[in-house]
Order: sequence, then structure tokens, then C-alpha cells
Amino acid sequence: MSPHGRALPGEPDEPAAAGRPDTHPLVELAVDLSSHELLRRAHVLDALGPDWDPVAALHGEEAAYELLYSGLSAEQQRVYDELVSAGVLPRRGNGHAAA
Repeated sequence: MSPHGRALPGEPDEPAAAGRPDTHPLVELAVDLSSHELLRRAHVLDALGPDWDPVAALHGEEAAYELLYSGLSAEQQRVYDELVSAGVLPRRGNGHAAA
């Protein structure tokens, strides 16, 4: 039975159903993906190449965000500030889009 009180697939809906031949016991399945994750990360780093600079990439991303939110009209700035205060967008600098 699930924590929400509903029967899980393959689990009998009622105690009387436990004796029926068409019910199957649940089998626990555990798969360790640790080695696959390490291989995936190795492939990603290999694809990025030896010249990839994560600090430069982050600086470039920040510059792109500054450009994206620059030159906003008064209405756009109001919406931007509203989204920041609602937690939809992260607060940047002094809390206002770049001019």
C-alpha cells in the first residue's frame, strides 16, 4: 500500500485478493548508476575540451544576463522588479536591471 492509502501496481486491492493466482508479489529493484554518472561526466568534460574555462563561462553568462535586462522601458522595469520580488528572477546588483 502506498503512503497515500492506494494500492500499488501488482499489490492486491483487498485482503481477499491475496490468494488469487493473478496477483504478483512486488520485487524490489535497485540500480547503482554511480559508474554511469562518472562516465557521463568524463564524456562531458572531454566534449568541452582542454581549453574550457568555467570561470570565463560564468562571467560570460553574467554578461549575457546584464545585456538581456538592459535598456528596459519603465513598464518592463516594473515587471522585472515584480518578478525579482516574487522570487522568479534572482536579484542582481542593486536589484534593478542594468540601464
